[in-house]
Amino acid sequence: MSTSNHTFHIPVMGLAFTIDSPIKVARFGISSVISIVEDNLIEKMRQYYYGQRNEPYTPITNKMHDHRARRITDYLNLVHRIVKDQLQEMTKQSFEKGSELSKYFEMLPSHHSLHRLFKTMMSTDAAPQKVTIGNYLRQQVKPGSIDANIMTKLDRNQVDENGNTVPNSSDALSALRGYANSTLDNSSIVLSAGMNPRLFNYMETLPSFDRNENGEFGKKIIIKVSDYRSAYIQGKVLAKKGLWVSEFRIESGLNCGGHAFATDGLLIGPILEEFKNKRNSLVQELFGLYNRALAEKGRRCHPSAPALSISFQGGIGTADEDEFLRNYYGIDSTGWGTPFLLVPEATTVDNPTLNLLSKATEADIFLSKNSPLGIRFHYLRGTSAENEKFNRIEKKRPGSPCTEKYLESNTEFTTEPICTASRKYQERKIAQLQSLDLPQEEYKRQVQEVLAKECLCIGLSNAAVNKYHLKPFKKLDAVNICPGPNIAYFSKILSLQEMVNHIYGKINVITHKSRPSIFIKELSLYLDYLKEMIAKARQAVDEKNEKQIQTFQKNISEGVAYYKDLLGKMDNQKIELAAKLQEGLDELENQILKPIFWFCDAASTLK
Repeated sequence: MSTSNHTFHIPVMGLAFTIDSPIKVARFGISSVISIVEDNLIEKMRQYYYGQRNEPYTPITNKMHDHRARRITDYLNLVHRIVKDQLQEMTKQSFEKGSELSKYFEMLPSHHSLHRLFKTMMSTDAAPQKVTIGNYLRQQVKPGSIDANIMTKLDRNQVDENGNTVPNSSDALSALRGYANSTLDNSSIVLSAGMNPRLFNYMETLPSFDRNENGEFGKKIIIKVSDYRSAYIQGKVLAKKGLWVSEFRIESGLNCGGHAFATDGLLIGPILEEFKNKRNSLVQELFGLYNRALAEKGRRCHPSAPALSISFQGGIGTADEDEFLRNYYGIDSTGWGTPFLLVPEATTVDNPTLNLLSKATEADIFLSKNSPLGIRFHYLRGTSAENEKFNRIEKKRPGSPCTEKYLESNTEFTTEPICTASRKYQERKIAQLQSLDLPQEEYKRQVQEVLAKECLCIGLSNAAVNKYHLKPFKKLDAVNICPGPNIAYFSKILSLQEMVNHIYGKINVITHKSRPSIFIKELSLYLDYLKEMIAKARQAVDEKNEKQIQTFQKNISEGVAYYKDLLGKMDNQKIELAAKLQEGLDELENQILKPIFWFCDAASTLK
């Protein structure tokens, strides 16, 4: 279970947007996640924060041995020191209006015992009682967790001067080593984007993830998953290696920011219900495998299972939704990502992009094909990176210079992998398409898919580079950003306290009356996804995609039936939440569900 005084966390966002979030929010007890993918950005941030502290900065160049891991370790250590210093300073402050110490307790949920005690202290005139309570409250201050994220599939090998692969030096392994060697405690590594056997095997060799003599984990493992099956499989693989997953972080497949890993039409309500019903059996099965692995390694077994938390993130927008997820499904923590992009006190977004985000509408966010990884990617229209891309196309120089190379994966035209957003790839691919004598419409469609790809390594880093006036990457300064669809309903730049107060229902910052419920928004996104599948199937229906569409339809149908049943289980205090769910189901069923499902039922006639 989470030890935080708060019931929410700030998930990893992009490369830059949460790169220094712990420095901004950890002292207030709020947990957040740093991406440790881009070590060149991390090196720039090292230089910046050493300068802010007037401490000597020693570069870790890419010519140095194990430079990636060393950069990550030193930056995490630096962040850790900064947060510890901030806490020490904050607890020396007086409890007066506007102080950070007062802000710490003001931002806690209204029902939290420490918040209530703080209110009691501030309203009393008895000096001795005020001093006693104040001293007690200072002792209760604890920081939010400083967590780090690795996107497991970004794992290119590093080679020496002779072209030989350097052992344990791939991107994911060196990032993990960098985290493991850091001084962070009560911290977690968040693994996303699926299973990487090589990474799991390497993790087994690192003692940082073992329990200490008190039976506690100084560094914990969080696995981001989209459904129960993924959690079950990955949890078992790690348990058999003597590694305990301390949290499964469930994320909506489509109602999220960044890369979207769509399920086969499984909706978040039924997914959370499965976790709720199987949670205890999951813990016991994993614990059995975990203890058995410890015994085989000759290590001390444990009489009871370590804590295993379940959290959820993806499209949460109101205090009612947040509370319902935690109370009905037993969620331990909720992730609020996209709305925090509008909170400069919590995230790092350059001013032009911040203003663009604040004006975003539903039409400005789309599920793009812009990612070089070939995974669907939520995208905000009108960014400087998009404008730069269009300018290059107009000048007949499509594609980006590829300086960072983290997303190199394509070997269609080369022996060594290259990035599909690179000029090197796009020029070759378009030349190939021109030689194929394709029908004009098909040629245009395929060319558009090629040209859509954008450089994410630099584009998702440049918000911090521009915000802090850091040395740019090869004079490239364009920014792209990947908010979830939820950004359309948050339309003003907020203070940290305003955002936290919104999460806890103390205020409401959403002015859009038409915002659908979290369940309906996700359902509509999956229906749009299904319509795309159907459009593709109209061109060439085969047994495989017909079966996929039928599975998708079946899961969505079962999800809709689940939500209808859920309406009867919502307590009387969730009248507005239930009404929005009912209204959304009625609208979608009449306008979209029936026509789409009619096609699915008739799909075989298109063969």
